[in-house]
Amino acid sequence: MRALVTRPREDAEGTAAQLAERGITVLIEPLIDIVPVPGATVEAAGLQGILATSANGIRALARLLPDRTLPVWAVGDASARTARDLGYATVASAGGDVDSLAALVRARVDPAAGALLHAAGSAVAGDLGGRLAASGYAVRRAVLYQARTAERLSQALAGEMATGALNMALFFSPRTAATFVTLVTAAGLAESCGRLTALALSPAVAAALAPLPWRSVLTAAAPTQAALLAVLDQTRLAAGDTRHACPNP
Repeated sequence: MRALVTRPREDAEGTAAQLAERGITVLIEPLIDIVPVPGATVEAAGLQGILATSANGIRALARLLPDRTLPVWAVGDASARTARDLGYATVASAGGDVDSLAALVRARVDPAAGALLHAAGSAVAGDLGGRLAASGYAVRRAVLYQARTAERLSQALAGEMATGALNMALFFSPRTAATFVTLVTAAGLAESCGRLTALALSPAVAAALAPLPWRSVLTAAAPTQAALLAVLDQTRLAAGDTRHACPNP
């Protein structure tokens, strides 16, 4: 079993480790490259906490702001885990999307206690600041990184698709999925996707993959890596492949 992981490299390495525990070999093809915004600064005065809508955002913030005492409210488990790994002492995960993060903040955070810093990229999914502003919160959005999309497939990926070496591909964002569709079509390899099962983190990701003739497209029950890997495990069990299907945590 061989899988393609299309995430930015820092994120892809953790996913690849989870797949390796399941006996799956991995080709990492970062279709998005994360780069810092030149000259980005952070105004820390008056903050009561941090909003993290991606692991990349909290990584970028950690490079600019040494304070690890501010609490972090993270959109999901991956960004929460990254914050803890970077030394933030108080971290809570909304376990989902921007809507669930806004709900978490409303339930736990006093809007009168200070502003919230949204560590963001140049492109964001959903209007977190607008949702919270409507509830009386002051949100400072700091654009700390840019996501640059790849311009072509690597020779390694093109070769593996052409020869049918891959069995599945994992997609974690609509932008990455759309980039894959564009590049595969431009390379004349669209029909090769008929041999692949695509695993999508959300319905929006699955919709971005729709133009290609996949063998099948499977969507996670929740927008988390754990839910996506659960779909993979269930699919392998249904196919009678019990090897490493459910590794120990």
